[in-house]
Amino acid sequence: MKVSKDHVVSLEYRLHLGDGQTIDESEPGQPLSYMHGRKQIVPGLESQLEGMSVGESKKVVVAPGQGYGEHDARGIQEVPRGMFPPDAQFQVGQTVSAQTAEGDVIPITIREVKGDTVVVDLNHPLAGKTLHFDVTVREVRPATDEEKQHGHAHGPGGAHDH
Repeated sequence: MKVSKDHVVSLEYRLHLGDGQTIDESEPGQPLSYMHGRKQIVPGLESQLEGMSVGESKKVVVAPGQGYGEHDARGIQEVPRGMFPPDAQFQVGQTVSAQTAEGDVIPITIREVKGDTVVVDLNHPLAGKTLHFDVTVREVRPATDEEKQHGHAHGPGGAHDH
């Protein structure tokens, strides 16, 4: 069976930025599962997985525009110190989570602390970076009707095990 739309794919992966130093990877024996064709992984990786078979490995290089996007200077903003918990300790380069008005959780990176303001970068930490993936397809199966309806892969125990 080959990787194609509305199939659940289990994938072992390692990610680096071209220097070989791993910045993210699947845990041994615990591949990443996702529903193919539903934009759940970066587009440049998803398109390169199309048509792969179980056991097949590949090296995939993803340009920023097909990964986490280009770095956008408008994402660097000064916000009042009061937007953070009073006891928050900041380190330049630290990534913290923030919640948008819509309820989405996004990563923001602390760039500078200037008295009563904090300079933050709202770009994804990997924006502007070329991504290098080493991937191996471990399983491909048709998505169940329930998974298709929910729009994501379910774990072995069903809808609440993911």
